[in-house]
Amino acid sequence: MVVPVQPTVDPLKAARRAGDPDCDVYLTGTVFLDIIFTGLDSAPVRGTESWARGMGSSPGGVANMATALARLGLHTSLAAAFGDDHYGEYCWDALEQGEGIDLTPSRTVPGWHSPVTVSMAYEGERTMVSHGHEPPPDADAPDGGAPTCPPRARAAVASLTPGTRAPWIAQAARSGTRIFADVGWDDTGRWDLAGLADLEHCEAFLPNAEEAMRYTRTSCPRAAAHALTEHVPLAVVTLGAEGAYAVDGRTGETAEVPAIEVEALDPTGAGDVFVAGFVTGTLAEWPLADRLAFAGLTAALSVQEFGGSLSAPGWAEVGAWWRRVREFDDQDPLALRRYAFLQSLLPAAARPWPLRRAVPTIGFRSA
Repeated sequence: MVVPVQPTVDPLKAARRAGDPDCDVYLTGTVFLDIIFTGLDSAPVRGTESWARGMGSSPGGVANMATALARLGLHTSLAAAFGDDHYGEYCWDALEQGEGIDLTPSRTVPGWHSPVTVSMAYEGERTMVSHGHEPPPDADAPDGGAPTCPPRARAAVASLTPGTRAPWIAQAARSGTRIFADVGWDDTGRWDLAGLADLEHCEAFLPNAEEAMRYTRTSCPRAAAHALTEHVPLAVVTLGAEGAYAVDGRTGETAEVPAIEVEALDPTGAGDVFVAGFVTGTLAEWPLADRLAFAGLTAALSVQEFGGSLSAPGWAEVGAWWRRVREFDDQDPLALRRYAFLQSLLPAAARPWPLRRAVPTIGFRSA
């Protein structure tokens, strides 16, 4: 049974205008079925059987980002291929009915089985094993899932691939969609910015520190952020435990916000949640430092739970965190003021801390 998750806040309410697109954020990519084993005391040992004390199942891959955006109250549209097996049906229902994500641009592929990732979380890290095949081509989606005509949207999030152009990115940018991009590890080892051809269509680029320094041939992530603004208007570099640093090349404005110290159980999907938080703040027209703070907060909340989309926080989680930290007298007043901008947005109804979302498991049916 899929229980709908209803956002309690519209962060873009003050920024919405007549004639705006119905879609706030457009995404495309591969949806995996994620099976997460938790409660392992150590890494599995070859030739032995390990028992996990917990397990969860949820849509993964691009669904991590889509879920994070939807739980923050953004109208999210996803273009992806879904298998017509039970895994595909479960992922479709969990995203459409459970999270309220628009799957109109998506398609079901007869006879194609869903990609699967098994993730084992232990000692604050995770090990993953994945399996899947490319979906067969579709006349309306020649590049594997993205429609040739993406819907009109305020923003889109793109994962750039070195040496490859995704035609939908340029088309979306021409229609006025603001493109936010991240990037994965460059397996070629070239780390050539010229190979990220679609970066020219992007408003913001959000690599981690190692990626940023390799692409810019610098030894400092902050210097890397400044160098990146020669190629993209806004550069945001995540610094891990140090937080994040951003440079707006159009205005010269910089911002740096330290990370929130939390007990990290599983970092899966934290990067996706950070991007979702930053996109939310940007579309809401918040100051740069507020956007960084919110993105870092949502990412910090996510690593305290297991799984990718399972751990993405919504406004109830943000509100519960804010109420909790203000109850402690030993909190740094200056640090708390960094997040005071959230006060007017948070839902009024109090909920206990810590919050736990139900962990969905495939196979249960409603009565």
